[in-house]
Amino acid sequence: MPNYASIIDHANDARTRIKEVEFTELDPPGLNGTIYLDVREPAEYNSGHIQGALLLPRLEIEEKVAALIPNKATPIVAYCAIGHRSAIAADVLQDLGYTQVVSLKGGLQGVGEAASLSLVA
Repeated sequence: MPNYASIIDHANDARTRIKEVEFTELDPPGLNGTIYLDVREPAEYNSGHIQGALLLPRLEIEEKVAALIPNKATPIVAYCAIGHRSAIAADVLQDLGYTQVVSLKGGLQGVGEAASLSLVA
């Protein structure tokens, strides 16, 4: 298992190739076909997630994303707790041919008290 410093390095490298977007700049889940992809682990997702988000843990993306999101032009917002795993996930999705992928800047922690956020458990 990689240590935290290597994850940060990997995420910072991924950030050179992806787009990170503030929550306030995003369409809500479902609008214009936008899919929010929670790349955390199931226990994290179950403790609270953005309403309408699909769960696909970061380490399962390569194996399962094609079945979950077959259209590679689908707008995807990847997010996690603080933004490192979602940056890596966005990079992986782009490598897999997905063309409209962004990472939620700062993850759920960066959302703060955005009024339009609907967290569900």
